[in-house]
Amino acid sequence: MRKLLLIIFALPLLAGLGWWYFHQRELASLDPAYHEYAYVTNGKSNTVSVIDLRTFRLQRTLHVGSGPTGIAANPKRTEVYAVNSGSANMSVIDAERNVVVGTVGVQSAPYFVDVSPDGRRAYVSNSGSNNVSVIDLDQRRVTATIRVGTSPGLARVSPDGLTVVVSNRGSDSASFIDTRKLSLRGTIPICREPTDIAILPDSSKVFVACSGSAQVASIDLKSDKLLALLDVGKTPVSLALKPDGGELVVCNFDSDSISIIETATDEVNGSYLIGRHPTRAVVSADNSRLYVSNFGSDAVAVYDIDVGKIIASLPVGSAPDGLALSQSQNYLLVLDSRSGDATVIQKRKPRKLEPGEYGLLTMIPAGAQPNNIVVKAFIKQH
Repeated sequence: MRKLLLIIFALPLLAGLGWWYFHQRELASLDPAYHEYAYVTNGKSNTVSVIDLRTFRLQRTLHVGSGPTGIAANPKRTEVYAVNSGSANMSVIDAERNVVVGTVGVQSAPYFVDVSPDGRRAYVSNSGSNNVSVIDLDQRRVTATIRVGTSPGLARVSPDGLTVVVSNRGSDSASFIDTRKLSLRGTIPICREPTDIAILPDSSKVFVACSGSAQVASIDLKSDKLLALLDVGKTPVSLALKPDGGELVVCNFDSDSISIIETATDEVNGSYLIGRHPTRAVVSADNSRLYVSNFGSDAVAVYDIDVGKIIASLPVGSAPDGLALSQSQNYLLVLDSRSGDATVIQKRKPRKLEPGEYGLLTMIPAGAQPNNIVVKAFIKQH
C-alpha cells in the first residue's frame, strides 16, 4: 500500500517534470538571436503585458492608454499596435526593446486594429464615431478617416490587401473600404449585430458572424453582394478559419456549441456541443486541431477536426477568453479574463508516465481583465 501511494503521488510530479524538460530541450535548440513574445491587452489596468515565450515569464508591463482592447503585430517590422478605447489613441510598441515608442490619436472609442500585409498601414475601427482611421505606419499619423456604418466593431484587411471589411454592429451592416483609393466602396445590410469577420485566404469571400440573429453572412468580395445567411447556434460571437480556408468554425456562446461551415458551398456541416459559453477559437497551422475557450466552465476544449470529436478538456483560470498559439504550435496561451492571468498549455508526444498529449505548463500573471493577445516572433538584429 505504501508503494502504491508513493506511485500515485509521484506520477503528477514526474509528468510535470517531463513537460518542463521537453520545453528546456526545445529552448536550448533555438538560435540565441530568436525572440518570441506574446502581447496582452489588459482592459482594466491600462497596460500591455509582454510575455517571453522562450522562458514563459512576464518580461515587462507596458503602460499604454486607457482601456486597451485590440492589438495587432506588424508582419514586416518589429512593431506591435494596441488601441486604447478610453483615450481614443493607438500605442506603438517596439518589439525589440519592448517599449512604447509612439502614440497616434484616432477617433472615439477605437475597438480593433488590423495591419496591411505590406506592413505600411494600420486600420482602426472607431466604434464611437462610426468611422475607420487609416494610419501611415512610416509617419505614425492618420492619413484618412473613412465613414462607415453605426458602431463599427472590426475592420479586417483582406489577405491581398485590397479591401478592408467592417462589421457595423449598430446598423446591422457590413462596409467595404477600397485601400487603393482610401474610400468607401459600399455598405450592405446583412444580419443583426454583426461582430467577428473571417476572410478566405484568396480574398474571394468574407464571413461575418451576427450575434443578434444566430446567423453567419457569406459575402462575395468581388461584387460586395450577400450570398447567403447561414443559420448557426445562438449568439455566434467569434469565427475561426482553418488555415487552408476550407472550413469555418463558429463559436455559439448561448448554445454551448460550435458550428462548422463549408466555405466553398456555404453549407453548415453540423453543430457540436463543445462546453459552456464558448467565446474564442483557434485552429492549428496543420488544420488538424481546434482549441476553444469555454468562458462558462473555466476550461479549454481540444477538438480533433479529422476525427470530429473532443479529445481533451483542460482546466484553466477563471473566465477564459482570448487564445493564441506559439510559432512552434506546441504552446497554447489562454487569457483568463476574470483571474487576470495567462494559462500556458503544452502539446507534445507523451512519454511513459505522462498522462496525455496536453498538459498545463504554467500560469503567468497579466493585468486586470486581459482581453486580446498577439504573438510576435523575429530574429533580433545586432
